[in-house]
Amino acid sequence: MATVSLAGASRKDAAAVFGVLRTAFPTDSPSSDVPREQPADHPAVWTAEFEPTQERIPTGPIPLKGSVSATLQGGYVAVDQLREALSAAFAVRERGTASGDQEKEVDLRLGTKR
Repeated sequence: MATVSLAGASRKDAAAVFGVLRTAFPTDSPSSDVPREQPADHPAVWTAEFEPTQERIPTGPIPLKGSVSATLQGGYVAVDQLREALSAAFAVRERGTASGDQEKEVDLRLGTKR
């Protein structure tokens, strides 16, 4: 199990990122559960949990209106599988990592693949 948190994104971009991950892996929330617009003075952070598996449905490049900050946190294998799925759909730049005994956290910047 791994947690994905998105920040600095429009509602549509957050929905696009979660849509890619929902296509690739099971999630704790239904596909009808999409990010809701937040008041302009409230920064939004959207979070979902995924259970990555070796068998996943790949997706092609998905356009984003802007860049999205994504934090992946969980077991080493789960985080690596989520990152791989995101890399198939978006341009991914690693901004930092933190590793522990059983888990790791990876901060990414997602954008449109060119």
